[in-house]
Amino acid sequence: MTKKLRLKFITITMSILTIMLCIIMSMIYFFTKINLENNNIHMMRGIASNPLLLRFPNEHPNDLHLPYFVLQLSPQGRLITASGAYYDLSDEAFLENVIEDALSVPGFIGTIDPYNLRFFRLEIPRGQVLVCTDISSELTTLRDLMRNCILIGIVSFFVFLFISIHLADWMVSPVDKAWKQQRQFVADASHELKTPLTVIMTNAELMQNTFSSNILVMAKQMSRLVEQMLELAKADDIQSETVFSQVDLSRLISDAILPFEPVFFENGLTLYTDIVKDLWVKGNPSQLHQVFDILLDNAGKYSCQKGNTWITLRKQGKNRCLLSVANEGEPIPEQDLKNIFKRFYQIDKTRTRTGSFGLGLSIAETIIIRHKGNIWAESREGINTFCVELHLSNSSRSL
Repeated sequence: MTKKLRLKFITITMSILTIMLCIIMSMIYFFTKINLENNNIHMMRGIASNPLLLRFPNEHPNDLHLPYFVLQLSPQGRLITASGAYYDLSDEAFLENVIEDALSVPGFIGTIDPYNLRFFRLEIPRGQVLVCTDISSELTTLRDLMRNCILIGIVSFFVFLFISIHLADWMVSPVDKAWKQQRQFVADASHELKTPLTVIMTNAELMQNTFSSNILVMAKQMSRLVEQMLELAKADDIQSETVFSQVDLSRLISDAILPFEPVFFENGLTLYTDIVKDLWVKGNPSQLHQVFDILLDNAGKYSCQKGNTWITLRKQGKNRCLLSVANEGEPIPEQDLKNIFKRFYQIDKTRTRTGSFGLGLSIAETIIIRHKGNIWAESREGINTFCVELHLSNSSRSL
């Protein structure tokens, strides 16, 4: 549980930081771009207002200066004069292309990408003034800024990730400590209760009267609760070493069905099986056996009279297998399907009288999660189905 909490904290923190970094870097790039464009346009506007005055870099040190040239055009758009201190304006083809591209743009400001030029067009009584500036340095500045923003963003991401991991460990440590103490308490309490309950049951069996029978029934019920709490504590202990090995799940389930067959027969229930052979998984045999026992025991307890139970095991895609235990019984409401795997949750609150405490399915879910599988419940048309999906091992995939 604490591992998921830690991962959730890191994910949320890094998502927020990533969004903030993207917004900040985008704003820096955007405002820098706008500022460069505005300064460039301001310079061209000043040149267009007095096209005959050529400026040099040392004349006005506080102004922005970029390589530029000025073209005076007739009302028909023909070139009259060309002037500029930075360009060789003897190439008539180049000037005609610039004029054609500039006049094709509906606005008075635009760019001519093939030549890395920005232009400003001003209408005058005798025609038009076209001021063009070189924006190569501006584009280079923006490219460098973009590269630096990406580099800073990547470095910042990993720095914040490192901080978030340590911050998550610090914040989750009290929860982790409390969770460990709770598991230890359940385990210790279960161990301490087993001995007095055993004594009570032994003495009650030696007594021969109605009151002793009641004592024995309740003692056995409490003993089952203690055993389930102990199993739950063991299943929750993620630090305990669970030995995983190659398990023939088909054979394990077939063997686990045998002790249930006479029980189902005595209760007037019919058991059907459809098990695909040679399906292997990597897991703990005793824990997988326990999961199947829980599901089959529930199917037997909550089946309708003379009801049917179906057990199927089949391949699910290439890498998974699906185990389902379905029985005819009272439909499970939709809301209960979402909560049925919670600890001590019971659809029928009177089930404790039959020895059910709502811990079995929680134990099964904990075991399946440890095996990196999925478990869920379905209820359709009077048939309740519990499904377990597990990863197949390599030996099954090669079949």
